[in-house]
Amino acid sequence: MRTLWLIGGLLSFTLGLIGAFLPLIPTVPLMLLATFCFSKSSERLHNWLITHPRFGASIQDWNDHGAISPLAKKMATISIAAVFLLSVVVGVKTFVIVIQAVVLSTVLIFIWTRPNS
Repeated sequence: MRTLWLIGGLLSFTLGLIGAFLPLIPTVPLMLLATFCFSKSSERLHNWLITHPRFGASIQDWNDHGAISPLAKKMATISIAAVFLLSVVVGVKTFVIVIQAVVLSTVLIFIWTRPNS
């Protein structure tokens, strides 16, 4: 079972790392998932990730307080708006746009109702 958790952690970490450069993939939620998977499989990788200079603070803020930094909230909002705008510009079907609007609005409400770190 530890091997499956390790694979899940590595996959989540890799996708989260890609998400740091692509606005379509959420970085921090994937890093949180990787942290959880590593806690079940590798104490060394778990400790490395929660003390990582780039991702560690966000993970600790979430684990300790369920908090998201104001900068992360702003960046998430910009990314979500950019993806939605791209869908509109490309001419995605109306029902897909409506579904995106509902889902992305719900995500933004969730993000902005979390405490600031």
